[in-house]
Amino acid sequence: MNITEMTPFDYDKVILLWQETEGMGLHNDADSREGIAQYLARNPHLSFAAHDDHGEIIGAVLCGHDGRRGYLHHLAVIEKYRYKGIGKMLVKYSLKGLADIGISKCHIFIFGDNYKGQAFWKHIGWKERLDLKIMSTTL
Repeated sequence: MNITEMTPFDYDKVILLWQETEGMGLHNDADSREGIAQYLARNPHLSFAAHDDHGEIIGAVLCGHDGRRGYLHHLAVIEKYRYKGIGKMLVKYSLKGLADIGISKCHIFIFGDNYKGQAFWKHIGWKERLDLKIMSTTL
């Protein structure tokens, strides 16, 4: 396995991975080719893709920050490659990137009914925040 920084050239394979991953919330504009390219440009050296021995993308994570806190989005690993530490390694790369630029805390957003996802995050040591609610609006 090889982990590389995600680039806009990875988009076609990464979006297919995300679309095929249960519990993933994708949005037309933000997750479009242009939206992801802009996100990667604003947040260099933070998002990563895992490749198998043939160079195929088998996992990916999108990561960014607002200057104070980091945010992970769309962590996914192809089902047959799960439980091999790939997701944990992708998270580790992103968190190191955040730490390198002085970001000391990172958050994720996860659907309340995504029990597999919640189990993964708890397994790697993340804590559920019961004191917060998320509220959104569409512009």
